[in-house]
Amino acid sequence: MSVVPFSLDFTGRTVIVTGAGAGIGEAIAMAFARAGANVVANDMNPDRVERVAEAIKAEGGKAVAFQGDIGNRFQAAALIETARDTYERVNIFINAAGIYKAEPIGRIDEWDWRRQIEVNLTGAFFCTQLMGRVMADEGGGIIVHLASTAGYTHTLPQGAGYVASKAGLIALTQQAARELAPVEVRVNAVCAGSISEPDMPTEPHNMLNRMGDPQDVAHAVMFLCSEGARFITGQTLVVDGGGLGF
Repeated sequence: MSVVPFSLDFTGRTVIVTGAGAGIGEAIAMAFARAGANVVANDMNPDRVERVAEAIKAEGGKAVAFQGDIGNRFQAAALIETARDTYERVNIFINAAGIYKAEPIGRIDEWDWRRQIEVNLTGAFFCTQLMGRVMADEGGGIIVHLASTAGYTHTLPQGAGYVASKAGLIALTQQAARELAPVEVRVNAVCAGSISEPDMPTEPHNMLNRMGDPQDVAHAVMFLCSEGARFITGQTLVVDGGGLGF
């Protein structure tokens, strides 16, 4: 049996992280940079994403900031082309962009519903489709979607648009994994729950009885992008402190 080296060293590899301006997305971008990766950080807020890119460079890492809305197909394509123009090849794509609107189903505004589906699900589809084509031509790659336990193990008191979009994202992950496996592209999802983030519920409902940190999610994502996970695709990894059934 051949020995597969397992490390979290991503030196020389290029990673795109959407939603990198804050919270889990920021933690993922910083973690990959500290592990040696070239990072292309994306966010709709230019000030936030520039701040993250500058923080990476201040630590001696390599980063490029790209302000754009992945819910727009042309901007999603421009993000990918910017990464390729800067670093030649994209090895890993992390979709952490997401919008949450806490409204009861009886009062949710149509615009809010459509916007959450547009960013959380349609944007992920655009990026998966475009990135899948690029990775197929380049001999393979890795895609990881940030879903949520709200779309997998349990719902929320309110937030139908968010829950529906995250459930759809898990299905998209499974289908994309099946279709892209022949071209050596692995696709997985991470379902985060009880993670301390702005604008999200902050009361823990899990076995560990505490909130998690965005870095806990970042480390799980890095594992799925490592050689230690080379035989894992089409899966959903739950990072929630043991919240199933709570």
